Amino acid sequence: MKKLKIYIIIFCVALSVPLAYLILRTYQALEQEEVAKLQYFAETIFDEMEKELAAVVIKEEGRAVDEYNYKSILSNLVSGATEAVPSPLSKLPQEDYILGYFQNNPDGSFQTPLAETGKSIPSDRTAVISQLKDTNRIFNRKRLTVVDYVKAAQTKTHITQEQKEATGFADKYLDLSESQKPKSYLGRKEKRVEKITIAQALNIAPQDQDRILTGRPKGTESESGKSLNSFEKDEIAEESLDAKLKNEVSLQDGAEKELLSAPSHNPEKYQVEVTPLRSIFINTDQVFIFRRIMIDNQIYRQGFIIRVRAFLNHLAQAYFVKQPLARYTNLSLKIENQGLETEIIKTGAVTQRVNFLLNRTFPSPFDFLRATLICGQIPQSAGRGTLNIMIAVLVVVILMGLFSIYKSAWAVLDLSERRSKFVSSVTHELKTPLTNMRMYIEMLEQGMARDPEREQDYFNILGSESARLSRLIDNVLELSKLEKKQRHINLREGDFDDVIQEVKTVMHEKLRHEGFTFIVENSGAKPFKYDREVMILILINLIENSIKFGKAAPVKKITLAVCHEDDCVNIHVSDTGPGIPRHALKKIFDDFYRVESPLTRTTGGTGIGLALVKKFVTLMGGAVRAENNAGPGCTITISLP
Repeated sequence: MKKLKIYIIIFCVALSVPLAYLILRTYQALEQEEVAKLQYFAETIFDEMEKELAAVVIKEEGRAVDEYNYKSILSNLVSGATEAVPSPLSKLPQEDYILGYFQNNPDGSFQTPLAETGKSIPSDRTAVISQLKDTNRIFNRKRLTVVDYVKAAQTKTHITQEQKEATGFADKYLDLSESQKPKSYLGRKEKRVEKITIAQALNIAPQDQDRILTGRPKGTESESGKSLNSFEKDEIAEESLDAKLKNEVSLQDGAEKELLSAPSHNPEKYQVEVTPLRSIFINTDQVFIFRRIMIDNQIYRQGFIIRVRAFLNHLAQAYFVKQPLARYTNLSLKIENQGLETEIIKTGAVTQRVNFLLNRTFPSPFDFLRATLICGQIPQSAGRGTLNIMIAVLVVVILMGLFSIYKSAWAVLDLSERRSKFVSSVTHELKTPLTNMRMYIEMLEQGMARDPEREQDYFNILGSESARLSRLIDNVLELSKLEKKQRHINLREGDFDDVIQEVKTVMHEKLRHEGFTFIVENSGAKPFKYDREVMILILINLIENSIKFGKAAPVKKITLAVCHEDDCVNIHVSDTGPGIPRHALKKIFDDFYRVESPLTRTTGGTGIGLALVKKFVTLMGGAVRAENNAGPGCTITISLP
């Protein structure tokens, strides 16, 4: 048994090590899959944000150059006639994060499509136009430091070590080298040249009407002849730009002009060059997104003001807050101005630690916007629950299998030990009656029985021992036949009296010699089917067991009772012996089983008597059980149909 336990332990270790490694690798693969899924969804959210920004850029770049006045010029392609219609920008912006649109003229003056020149400003637009004026005034001071977009810092994509590990799972199946290249710009990268009519040119620069119509170069018109709208007059009166600013503006415009080709004077058409959109911070909550257009060597700046906090809230609400991902992750949107964070909003789950991090800096002209998504507890894959269940089932099955193997091996070894003990017991049981028979025969031969009465006693003992020897041999033979399934049952109906009588006759001398009282209770028993020889053998085995273990009892009594209960006939064999230990009440019917106690070691036995009883009763379709009495002794009950 000790070797068996060692082998079982070695087998468990040999099985558990590769199984544990397999489970570990499976969990690691699941974790990579979970991170890859989170990476995909996070990248998708950022891509959707970038799509909206790109749509804004494309929309703004596609605007006609004269839409930044209250009325724009609409040309009839058939007749060539032009018509002034309200500009699409003459209404207040629908987007709450856009303050408004305006145009910054070469001399620093200001015009907006929100109000018509020469007319009073609507009351609902007074506050917006006032803010746009302030913005234009600040921009005039800042535009000297505006760097051309070609020289602007390129967009950088921040990829952390965690991202590299997360995308490693996808890299096994997809080549993402092309799709992961960072974009440098959301719209057009290069300037473009458009042709506009004189009417459109006049709409863009009404203050230069005389110069545009006459084709005179800038500077030849008189200052008093300059046509200024009401906003420009207010602006110039309020600003009173000093000579230094004008000189710097002129120098800056001259530097910008060098990048553009000189237009050809055509009485019908004007050539306009338009640069891509760029951005500049007005203050911590306002960013000016604008483009430069050049008409007749004059540079105008057209664009719109973004309100930073409203813009960040819009992106968070539109693309993150309503997503299921918001329950597990935290989104941080930041505005960076020359490396300094000027505005931050955070939304989503509160995380104490960072197990996943993804950064995105958006391309120009929104290169001031940076998004960061972090996650503390990565959402578990649905496959993890299935894996946990299957691992638990597998562990239970393996443990049950090992336990079954151990119990089976233990049962085989135990049966082998009991067989070995059985051979020793049978040898002893055979030797004892043979020795007794030989001794009494020698005593008879030597004439030690001096009177007929003692001689008869010797003969009775010889008969009893020979019958005991015969029964022992019959038991061994019957057990062999039962194991080989060669024993057949012959069921015949009877009232059981003849069986009881036969048992009394066979066991009379033994009971008398040991001093036992044998009581039979068979009142009102109805006939039933049984095998006569088998029932005699069963009862003799039970009575012999009671005699064997009850020799030392103060009261020596054996009771045989037959009664009908429902559809069964119960045969009870009770004694007044020491009883059976509680733990052995079911085991005593096993093959070669003997209760380990000082009494069993002194009484001897083979351990096949009760095993034969159970096998025979089962063959007749019945059941057998053992139970201790309320007083001394125990009762064996046989139930037959």
